[in-house]
Amino acid sequence: MSEKKTVVLPVSDGAIAYAADIIKRGGLVAFPTETVYGLGASAYYPGAAKKIYEAKGRPSDNPLIVHVSEPNEAEDFAVVQSEFYRLAERFMPGPLTVVLKKTEKIDPSVTGGLDTVAVRCPEHPAARALIKASGCPIAAPSANRSGSPSPTEAAHVLADLDGRIDAIIDGGPCRVGVESTVISLDGDGGCTILRPGDVTADMLAEVMRSVRIAGAVTDPSLSGDRPLSPGMKYKHYSPRAEVIAYEGALEEMIDAANCDPAPRVGAIVPDGYADQVKGTALLSGDGGADDMCHAFFSLLRQADELSLDRVYVRVPPKTGKFLALYNRLIRAAGGKITTPEN
Repeated sequence: MSEKKTVVLPVSDGAIAYAADIIKRGGLVAFPTETVYGLGASAYYPGAAKKIYEAKGRPSDNPLIVHVSEPNEAEDFAVVQSEFYRLAERFMPGPLTVVLKKTEKIDPSVTGGLDTVAVRCPEHPAARALIKASGCPIAAPSANRSGSPSPTEAAHVLADLDGRIDAIIDGGPCRVGVESTVISLDGDGGCTILRPGDVTADMLAEVMRSVRIAGAVTDPSLSGDRPLSPGMKYKHYSPRAEVIAYEGALEEMIDAANCDPAPRVGAIVPDGYADQVKGTALLSGDGGADDMCHAFFSLLRQADELSLDRVYVRVPPKTGKFLALYNRLIRAAGGKITTPEN
C-alpha cells in the first residue's frame, strides 16, 4: 500500500472533528477505548474495511467489531433482540460486544462474510465523541499489526502502523488492557462467551438466564477456519519473543526462567518478585487480575523492546477476569502450555 503520513493528535474537540472528517472520507483513524486502541473506519463507506485489513495485514475472514455511540444505533444495521437491551442497560457503554444478525446495510467485508455483526458501545469518551462526529458506526479491530500484541497506548499503535493509517487520537493508556468480552445470544435467554474480557461470566449471569463458554476460549485448536469472533485465531497477540505459558507455582516458573539457557530471558512477575529473577523481570503490579490484564500486552511489547528471546508467564486460573488473561496468553504462546514435567 502507498506510504502516508500518520498524524498523532491529543484529545480535543478539534482533533475529534479532524479525525471524523477522515472517517467520513473513508480513511483510517486509531482511537482509544477503555479496552485497547481500535483502528477505525466507517462501517458504511465502500472499501473502508478492506483498508483496515491491508493496514493490519489481517485476514479478511476475521470479523470486525462495529462501534456505536449509543446502543440503540445498532438498530440501523442489525436485528436487535430484547436481550441486547437488557445487556445494554447493565453493561453499555462498556467492554461488552454482542453478536447480532446483520442487515444488508453492513457489507460482508465488515463481518468476515458472516451473516452476523459484532456490536459494541465503548465507554471511552473520545471513542464515543468520534463516532458521533463521524455520523456513522465505526468498524474497528485492535490497532496493531495482525497477530502482534494489542496496543494499549498510542505509542504502540505508532510503532505498528506508522505510515499505514491517517491519524491516531492519543487518549493515554487504556484502563482495562484486554479486548472486550464478546458474546452471542443463544435464543433461549442465555448467551455464549466467544471471547472473555472485563465483563465476566458471573456478571453476565446476573442478567442472562444461562451463560456458556465456547470451547475455543480455552482451547485454541477449536477455533475453526472461520472465526465467529475477533481474536479466535489459533495464534494471536504474539510478540517476536517466544512466550512460555508456564503452568505451575510462581516460584517454579521463576526457577524455570532462571535455568533457561537462552541468552536473553524474561519473566512476568508481581512487583515483589523482581529480585528473584536472574534475567529480566517484567513487573505486573500486584499480580491480581486487573493489574495483570492492564499490563499484559504492554509487557509483551516491552519484551521485544528489550530484544528478549523468551518471556515466561504463569498460566492463570480460568475464572473471573483471569479467564481473559488465560485466553490471550495461550494464544500468544501458540497453544502450548509448559509444566514442570515438560
